[in-house]
Formats: sequence, C-alpha cells, structure tokens
Amino acid sequence: MSIQAVDSIENRPALADSGLRGSIRRRPLTWFFSLAYLLSWTAWTPYILSENGVGVWHFAFPGVGGTTQLLGVLPGAYLGPITAALLITGVTEGRNGLRAWRGRMTKFKVSWRWYLVVLLSVPAALTLTSVALGGHGPAMPPVAILAAFLPGLIVQMITTGLAEEPGWREFAMPRLQRRYGPLLGTLVVGPLWGAWHLPLFLTEWGGKHVTWTTPVEFIATTIVFSIVMTWVFNRTGESLPLAMLLHCGVNNYFSLAWSDLFPSLPDGYAAHAFLLSSTAGAAVLLIATRGRLGCPPLSDAEPLPVQTA
Repeated sequence: MSIQAVDSIENRPALADSGLRGSIRRRPLTWFFSLAYLLSWTAWTPYILSENGVGVWHFAFPGVGGTTQLLGVLPGAYLGPITAALLITGVTEGRNGLRAWRGRMTKFKVSWRWYLVVLLSVPAALTLTSVALGGHGPAMPPVAILAAFLPGLIVQMITTGLAEEPGWREFAMPRLQRRYGPLLGTLVVGPLWGAWHLPLFLTEWGGKHVTWTTPVEFIATTIVFSIVMTWVFNRTGESLPLAMLLHCGVNNYFSLAWSDLFPSLPDGYAAHAFLLSSTAGAAVLLIATRGRLGCPPLSDAEPLPVQTA
C-alpha cells in the first residue's frame, strides 16, 4: 500500500485551515510517514556515503562502544519517527494532544506478568527457532553476556525503542487500527516500518553479506513481527513501554547473546530465526484471536485526543 493510499485512513472533514497546517490536519498519517522517512534518510546520508557505507566520501565515523552506529544511525533514528509524531501531534491536537501522547508513552502501570512474559518469551522463542534451524542445542553463554543482558536491554530501550516506537506503535497504529481494524492496520505499519530501514542496508548496519534477499526478508519479518507487537500493544491497554520492551528484547538478544549461543551458525541464520519465530507467533495469534489481535470493540476503545487549534 502506498503512502498516498494512507490518506484515506484519516478521512476527516476539511478544516477551515488552509495551507500547510490544514494539509497536516487533513492527512496526519501521510505527513507522519513522509516526515519520518525524510528526516531519517536525510540525517543518514553522511553515514551512507562515508567509508562505513558506500565509500563515496573518504571519511569514517568513529566507533563508540565498539560500533559506529551510535553516531551514524542513532541521530537519524531520533530525527525520524519520534520527531515526526511529536510535530504532527502538536499541529493536529495541540497541547492537550501532546499531554495525552506523553501519558500513553509512559504507561508503565501494567501487570507484572506482562513484563515477565515479554522478557522470557523473546529469548525463548528465538532460541527454540535457532535450535530448529541449527539442529543442535545452544552453547553455554559466558557469564559476561548474562551480566550484560539487562543493562544492554536498558540501553536498547533508550536508543532504538525510544527513537522508533513512539512513532510506529504509539502514533500510527492506534489511528490505523481505529479506521481499518487491527490486522489491516498492522499490514500498513509493518512494511512501512521495515522499508524505513532500507538505506541502512548500504552501511555496516546491514552486515557483511547483504544480497537482494536480505532487505526482502527483513521487511517480511517486520510485517509478521508487527502482528505480534499489535497483540501485545492491545492486550496491555496500548502500553508503549511493553511494545518497546518486545522490540528491544529481540535486538538485545541478537546483539549480545545469539552469536555466543550458536557459534557454529552463519550470521544470516539470525535473520532466519527471527522470521521463523515471528511467523509462528503471528500465525498462532491470528488463529487464536480470529484476527482481532486483542483489539477491543470500537465502542470500548479509548478515543484519540480531540483535535484542538
């Protein structure tokens, strides 16, 4: 589905405002996705052109903590989804909307069982699928990996989670879901979330052995994984911290633990394991919920903040 097609998702009556403000208020989702892409891709351009990318510029980003991504990728990530969501919310809903948006972003008061489920299910599912792919059990991870797992998860929450999920899940998903339902709304967010990463496959972020199938597999994964994320988001009363924890739990597992648990598996098998586990989880949830993915009836759903000038 093209970004232009998303215009109909927020098919509100034309407002008295004209010009840019009026356009944003009439098509907030189109503006959100467009800004998220524009801001991030523009900020990532130096990293893509540098020696950490295609090598057009003879300049390399310095490493911080053993990676160049903190300086090359993170600024663009912060300038994308979260900034776009902040700007569009401010224009369309004013201070009341920003206050409500911040409240949903900090919805930590969810049953402790959900935190436990997310924390344990992510490594369990990824380990089981990796075992299935490799045909043997995991190795015993070093103590240092176990000690770093929780701090690494916190870092991921502050970086990747905070940069992305206030936009994809907190801003876009409720609007899409209220218009098209949970499944179709997810099928819009999933590929757009995945395609947002495409320029990074030209850099060190994408790994050493990138082929044309690599981004295709990645986008397929973001689609099926988004189904799982929608279910968690809905079942926890649209708790953004839980959605962030789910997303960051996957990143943290692959960043810190996977290569030590499965040293004999090629790097590409990590992506295969992610796709396989996400597909299995999505299939189970779609069947079990009959496609509702934990979404309450429209009349019971918490309304979005009222637009203000």
